[in-house]
Amino acid sequence: MHIESLRRRLRAAGAMPLHEQRVLRDWLQRRSRDAGRRRADDFLPKPLREALPAIDAELDGLARLVSTHPTDGGSARLLVALADGQTVESVLLPRGGLCVSSQVGCAVGCQFCMTGRSGLIRQLTGGEIAAQVVLARSLRAVKKVVFMGMGEPAHNLDHVLDAIELLGTEGNIGHKSLVFSTVGDRRAFERLPLGPVKPALALSLHTTKPALRDILLPRAPRITPAELVALGEQYARATHYPVQYQWTLLEGINDGEDELDGIVDLLRGKFAVLNMIPWNSIPDLQFRRPSWERAREIARTLHRRGVLTKLRDSAGQEVDGGCGQLRARALAAGEKTIPVRAA
Repeated sequence: MHIESLRRRLRAAGAMPLHEQRVLRDWLQRRSRDAGRRRADDFLPKPLREALPAIDAELDGLARLVSTHPTDGGSARLLVALADGQTVESVLLPRGGLCVSSQVGCAVGCQFCMTGRSGLIRQLTGGEIAAQVVLARSLRAVKKVVFMGMGEPAHNLDHVLDAIELLGTEGNIGHKSLVFSTVGDRRAFERLPLGPVKPALALSLHTTKPALRDILLPRAPRITPAELVALGEQYARATHYPVQYQWTLLEGINDGEDELDGIVDLLRGKFAVLNMIPWNSIPDLQFRRPSWERAREIARTLHRRGVLTKLRDSAGQEVDGGCGQLRARALAAGEKTIPVRAA
């Protein structure tokens, strides 16, 4: 369901702007129709009340929980079925966070990621993205949403921005608590400053070497690490939110002293934080996850050299749940999906 088509249906059923806002808020915040100061029967037009059961049923079917995979650290990987039978992953994070998917599959083809191995199957609509938040809120409170799940948000820009605007207005989520993550796409940098909701920004860096970036992210837009940081810094200064740079730490690939020197050259003095995440191991790939001790040493070194660095664990590592692995295991087990053409 497209968000604009949902709005049109509500208007066709007699909703005025205040009624439309009430229905959307009730859905996104999982509120009873009779919550608040005015009961639905006293506030919503009768034609709208009569149309709502069918609309509510469709909204409830946008995202259905297939399985939950909790971790000792307070995270939980969720395998989520969409209305057409395709599946995506969401991740409940500690302290009220949620990671959502924006595509079924992904076209970027990051060499260390399971999701990209299937290619892009289809885009998620804004409604399907928002529905992951609604589903997660049936399990626990959600105060922050990061667009770091399956897919490349910049390759589904219209729908992702629709979901961001809806969550930042009717979903009761602060604008800086909506985090748009991308490998780097000039169209995203053009569009993000224009919307009424300006999210925080996370950029997938992974290396300071242009040639290595082309290998690790073979179908990402051709943008150098230096240009990516320059665009990120411009957005950070305009929005007053620091950019989060994501660095998947791969032993023997991007953990050498030359890379640390490159990180310092790129990020020292920038309005930024570097999130260093040891690789979420995938058994049949050639990469290696560095030891936690080595990762801590790298983070300490960068911090001493003037780069604010946070060492983060990849949620779901102990349940083999990261980077599309839940979906891949479900498909391998023969769980049914309905094939569709990529959008």
